[in-house]
Amino acid sequence: MDATATGRADKIAVPPAPGADRFLALDIANSALTLTGGRVLDLLGTPGTAKAWLIAHQLAPVDARMLDQCAAQLRGMRKHIRTLIAARIDELPPPQSAIRAVNDAMTRVPTASLLRWDAAHGLHRQPSHPTTQVLDHALAVLCADAAELLTSAEGDLLTACGATPCQRYLLRTHGRRQWCSVRCGDRVRAARAYARRTGDAPPAARSTNVGSTR
Repeated sequence: MDATATGRADKIAVPPAPGADRFLALDIANSALTLTGGRVLDLLGTPGTAKAWLIAHQLAPVDARMLDQCAAQLRGMRKHIRTLIAARIDELPPPQSAIRAVNDAMTRVPTASLLRWDAAHGLHRQPSHPTTQVLDHALAVLCADAAELLTSAEGDLLTACGATPCQRYLLRTHGRRQWCSVRCGDRVRAARAYARRTGDAPPAARSTNVGSTR
């Protein structure tokens, strides 16, 4: 990559990859977007953008405090989840360090929201963790989701986007799906058309083992 952009994420409208609307783990794995020219928009790149990502996914309250080290922890867990997804796709043994990181996050705090009642709200669900553990709770939820995805039949549908230089993962909604978005598919088709006109070879398909790149 040439550079990493950490500005406002809402300036770039990129639809979620297939499956990312159902699995939070897939969405966080795809939270660093490769832009034109090789730049990367990291949605977890700053405390502000990381907080916005958590709020958008209902993993943090709007008044949550997010520090640099919190955003760094999220990026570190994203790297572990990407590593596990890549190993699942390539049918390779996953690193034990990634497994330990996910298991540690899942067992650090309870993830279930408990049933509560009070006169103001009636019956409602409320997280059982204190507000000081918002990040730990978010990591636990993300890792539980990752474990579910990786061990389910839907894990067999995981694949990497075939459009260079995209680094996103997706669930194949049909057997021939190769790209995470119409944008990536159009880019590949345009590159192939250009190659046919000029006689230049199109970019080689990249390896799926890109888990450590983020």
